[in-house]
Amino acid sequence: MLICLHRRIEQEGHHQCTLDLRPLCPLIPKSGEIPTTEFQLEKGHSTMKLLIGILFCTLIMGVTGDSWYSFFKEAVQGASDLWRAYWDMRDANVQNSGRYFRARGNYEAAQRGPGGVWAAKIISNVGEYLQGFLYQIYLGDSYGLEDQVSNRRAEEWGRSGQDPDHFRPAGLPKKY
Repeated sequence: MLICLHRRIEQEGHHQCTLDLRPLCPLIPKSGEIPTTEFQLEKGHSTMKLLIGILFCTLIMGVTGDSWYSFFKEAVQGASDLWRAYWDMRDANVQNSGRYFRARGNYEAAQRGPGGVWAAKIISNVGEYLQGFLYQIYLGDSYGLEDQVSNRRAEEWGRSGQDPDHFRPAGLPKKY
């Protein structure tokens, strides 16, 4: 949009701007059109750059004074804690136990250190997004806001180091 505005101002002769933004964003004309001032960004490049940039910034923010190796080790261990909690939930098959297992997985991951907290946040957010997306596609229904808030609260409770048994449902076997 900024590039189109820049070119339109230049073409109308209102201002001779020396700023050239073309190297920052690879541009191509829309398919089937004669090249004019209307352009669109190449979707593949800009999306990939954005995702890599977000991932890189998240990693930089997550790594404090510890070494990279320990951070990634904690992240992998935290991801395995979340995976184990998920499979325990499926194995237990107890109604209304999801919040407990979310809190427990995030709690165990957070005990690993900053890498575990980072992994727990990323996996929880992606899981929430995918769950809402799949509900939308297969059921044509949106995932309930109350459920999302409740699950997010349980995950944050666990990540903050508080006891996940707060969310333990009645009837859940002791081995969990």
